[in-house]
Amino acid sequence: MATPAPHSNREIYVFRDVNDIAGRAAELILAAANAAVKQNGRFTIALAGGSTPKTLYSLLAAEPYFSVMPWDKTYIFFGDERSVPPDDKDSNFRMANESMLTKLSLKPEQVHRINAENPDPEKAALEYEQLLTSFYNLSPGQLPRFDVTLIGMGDEGHMLSLFPGTKALQDGGRLVKSNWIGKLYTWRVTVTAPVANNSGLVIFMVTKPDKALALKGVLEGPYEPEQLPSQLLQPTNGKTVWLIDTAAAEKLDPSTVSKP
Repeated sequence: MATPAPHSNREIYVFRDVNDIAGRAAELILAAANAAVKQNGRFTIALAGGSTPKTLYSLLAAEPYFSVMPWDKTYIFFGDERSVPPDDKDSNFRMANESMLTKLSLKPEQVHRINAENPDPEKAALEYEQLLTSFYNLSPGQLPRFDVTLIGMGDEGHMLSLFPGTKALQDGGRLVKSNWIGKLYTWRVTVTAPVANNSGLVIFMVTKPDKALALKGVLEGPYEPEQLPSQLLQPTNGKTVWLIDTAAAEKLDPSTVSKP
């Protein structure tokens, strides 16, 4: 693995609970969306699954964000997806759709889900890679640039569907890969670390006490991304903001946390 980038573009903030985290994330997303629309005429965001993002999505779909976000110029993508149909209870798309997307009157071409229900997960990965290549008009070797990528972290330090010791940690020049998760006995489809690292803003949202030890390892431990894949997320031409609740931050050294 390559040597990690300096941490100068990393900010870490601790909040009381998931509602406060969602509130701060919504503020960051609104600011990023307005800046992107002003500069490029559109805003792109890669969504995450999980309980913490669900709180955020419900907030974004309600006032005041419902009225002030540039939804008509927003394009939705997903960082990863489970190998289930889009109406399955475990689908990242279903969660985002029910908590936010159906309330926004978006056009079909504004929402790009991963068709991970394809029985051939590699075909699903290649299809999403082609979608990104086409949307961003990429040449070989180029990376898409999401304005914002939302990411959660697992209690063993995984992010997206990049789990410790799995093959997709080695991107091999790919934008999207299928990844076999042995401990869950399932395939998933995920964007690769270089894609997430090319984002303008990465927002990590981490809650619950079972994440505390892995979080300390990710933020304060040696660089061992094969063990703690969340360490791979260190954008060099963007910024990472960690939004953490007090339970998940319990083991962090106070000097790690950014000053408000």
